[in-house]
Amino acid sequence: MKFKAQNKQNQLIEKITTQHLVVGIDIAQQAHVARAVNFRGIVVGNPISFSNDEEGFQNLLRWIHSLQAAHSLSSAIIGMEPTGHYWLNVSKWLSERQYEVVLVNPHLVKKNKENRDNTPSKSDKKDALVIADMVKNGYYSFTRNTPEAFEELRVFFSNRDSVVTRLVSAKNQIHRWVDVVFPELRQVFKNLMCKGSLATLRLFSTPEELRKLEPQDVVCGWKSLMKRQPGEIKARALIALASHSVGSKQATYAYKLHLK
Repeated sequence: MKFKAQNKQNQLIEKITTQHLVVGIDIAQQAHVARAVNFRGIVVGNPISFSNDEEGFQNLLRWIHSLQAAHSLSSAIIGMEPTGHYWLNVSKWLSERQYEVVLVNPHLVKKNKENRDNTPSKSDKKDALVIADMVKNGYYSFTRNTPEAFEELRVFFSNRDSVVTRLVSAKNQIHRWVDVVFPELRQVFKNLMCKGSLATLRLFSTPEELRKLEPQDVVCGWKSLMKRQPGEIKARALIALASHSVGSKQATYAYKLHLK
């Protein structure tokens, strides 16, 4: 049996009965805006702006209760855009209180802006009304309540992506720094990310500093950071290359600060 998208949308529309208050929330970082319509799309009550905290959520709840009482509505469905991570707290808070929370596609919200007033203008109150209209018309999807283990895994993956991005960026900056200031370092250390290379950059980063040192001084410096050192032969080669380095000799302080 073939699946038809229209059948699914019909089911979503039929789910909203004459007893439903349809609420649309425009999500922001600190203050959200909510508007409500009935099952026919007629605006109900005045818009409300509420803060992203317990007091603000309680104000939203009192507003919903007052509209339901004023218009004899027994149910409520609340729609919002999954804007970044700002929607998570209000969504969970409402779900814990047995309210049905649904999500609308931000791309479709943008396309439906002209339905109400034939203009592409944008405001928080208008966006909240557009979201409520989309829910009333069946353009929404349900939120998924994931177990805590799954949420932890998602946070760990997100953190890992962030750490990997920062690590790759740091490595690229080190490679660029060496190419500009001390390109000969690659002749001694093929891998700039090895312990010897990083210890050298940490202790005596510029060729000018290495020129003034003896091989024993370099080896002693390595010993302070590593158990196994590259050895005196590499120290001599490093000093010899530093004496004839073609790297930049200007803005030395700024380059050292950048490397640090």
